[in-house]
Amino acid sequence: MSRYSFASLVRHGVMGHRGWKPVWRDPEPKSSYDAIIVGGGGHGLASAYYLAKNHHLNNVAVLEKGWLGGGNTGRNTTIVRSNYLLDANARFYEHGMKLWEGLSRDLNFNVMFSQRGVLNLAHSKGQLETFRRRGNAMRLNGIDAELLNRGDVAALVPGMDLSGNARFPIEGGLLQPRGGTARHDAVAWGYARAADRRGVDIIQNCEVTGIRRDRTGVTGVETSRGFIASKRIGLAVAGHSTQLAAMAGVRLPIESHVLQAMVSEPVKPVLDTVVTFGAAHLYVSQSDKGELVMGGDIDGYNSFAQRGNLPVIEHVAACLLALFPQFSRLRILRTWGGIMDMTMDGSPIIGTTPVPGLFLNGGWCYGGFKATPASGWVFAHTMATGQPHSLNADLNLDRFRQGRVLDEKGAGPYPWAH
Repeated sequence: MSRYSFASLVRHGVMGHRGWKPVWRDPEPKSSYDAIIVGGGGHGLASAYYLAKNHHLNNVAVLEKGWLGGGNTGRNTTIVRSNYLLDANARFYEHGMKLWEGLSRDLNFNVMFSQRGVLNLAHSKGQLETFRRRGNAMRLNGIDAELLNRGDVAALVPGMDLSGNARFPIEGGLLQPRGGTARHDAVAWGYARAADRRGVDIIQNCEVTGIRRDRTGVTGVETSRGFIASKRIGLAVAGHSTQLAAMAGVRLPIESHVLQAMVSEPVKPVLDTVVTFGAAHLYVSQSDKGELVMGGDIDGYNSFAQRGNLPVIEHVAACLLALFPQFSRLRILRTWGGIMDMTMDGSPIIGTTPVPGLFLNGGWCYGGFKATPASGWVFAHTMATGQPHSLNADLNLDRFRQGRVLDEKGAGPYPWAH
């Protein structure tokens, strides 16, 4: 730590943390921009950053109806991985993994990326063979994968119940050692600061209420702070994708559902990898603060509410105890819900829409956070050039009309959860 930064910490500590200099501006919206991105979460901020960095588009605005990272970016379980079977998904997410590995240096901001490994458990010999196939496909795409037997799993996660009395017997698992976790709010803050320093206007408390278009395409957005003109508009609003697209007359093959997550009270380090459990659906890791971070199934009904119901919380807790009975005395510290934009094949949509100048980044299902860098990278390319990047060419909206769906099957802890 430099003498200057240490002195700054001491000064701000004595002053009661008053007088901090903002790390990004709070500008008034201009009357027009070369590009507008709706949504100030990780995907929107990353897209703006790469528009400025990779394509030299600096007259860009990010419009957020609330505060930065207040949506799904701050309401997830922070898991990062690229353990995919299908080539299109594997190439996309592995590009993201490589960006994650250099992200703190690129942004000059510590996003606390921890490559602690991601383990998918297998509960039968048949499932283990399925994992062998996926692991081989991953390695053919240059992605790290290790097939573990029961003894390997016991050595990697010594606190897990691998006894013969376990409700869900464990045969082995598939490990991606380079997978792990990152600090979700640090990712949003890092991209926001870096984008702001390249001239991007980040405008909070600016809700988009309408999208104007004429015969040639989009012309701008109506907002709670007035009309803002632009012929390039990118939507990166997660569970609200259908609502925003409808403002431009576009109907999407997306449903919105609540996905809940929760953390336990903090304890000393007991789990140093990410464990996913497909038989009943659980994913769990331990945060740097000592909390067990866990999630599972979506709430089965359609909703735009950032809250859920008790049965899912009970189900996730039961799944955790099936693997780790010793955690039964821990108390749940807090729960939350995010709005998942679920596509019909479980893969995202990144690309153009039938309306010229309107671009979509959505349909992330369970996998939005880990895709943040790759999503921003290819979405920026698509918005800047009007054409998809090779990495998102197969993730287009038109695949649903053409029947070329990307149904990953087994790429996550649940057959369609990835």
